[in-house]
Amino acid sequence: MNGRDLATELRDGHETAFSRLGSSKAMYALTGGEMAAEQVCAAAADDALALAAVLDEWTASTAENGDIGALYSELADAAREHAASVVGDPSLDDLPERYETLSGLESTPDRLGGLLGRYLVTLEHVGQMVGFFVGDADPMAADDFRGLRSDLEAERDRVADALDGVCESDDDWDAARDAGDAVIDAAYDDYVETLESMGIKPKNVC
Repeated sequence: MNGRDLATELRDGHETAFSRLGSSKAMYALTGGEMAAEQVCAAAADDALALAAVLDEWTASTAENGDIGALYSELADAAREHAASVVGDPSLDDLPERYETLSGLESTPDRLGGLLGRYLVTLEHVGQMVGFFVGDADPMAADDFRGLRSDLEAERDRVADALDGVCESDDDWDAARDAGDAVIDAAYDDYVETLESMGIKPKNVC
């Protein structure tokens, strides 16, 4: 087992969830039904700032070793840069459900596994954002979000590689997998609950 294998397992194990989290209805849920450029950018910024908030908490934890603490700090800084690249003065009110789940993780394998799940979810969302701006005939914004997607893919791979250095047993890998599952499940639950609150039946979404 290695981190990149785990990413594949998480994707395969949540095939239906990812097919829906990567749909246009996911954009509808993320923007509260306001499918406009400003709301799409705001959703991307909120996601990045939520990650930064969680990573800042982890960075301050004395339980983390130097390399992992540095990784959290670097990813937090990158997330703030991502937010600022799409919204001029980004701010965050509340953590989305998946980030509440992520924030509650404690061990290093848990945290990295949950973080891997977060990147998999966010990459689905950003893929839809690229498509939104292509359809909106805004090639510059589409290119900006393609760049964001490339950055997120590189960050996902850093997390996967970090797992290789901290997971020393099957129990560690099981913990990482369980945490990734939990974050993906939280993202999907949030998606379902949001659509239901808007009068849309998620089971009809493909």
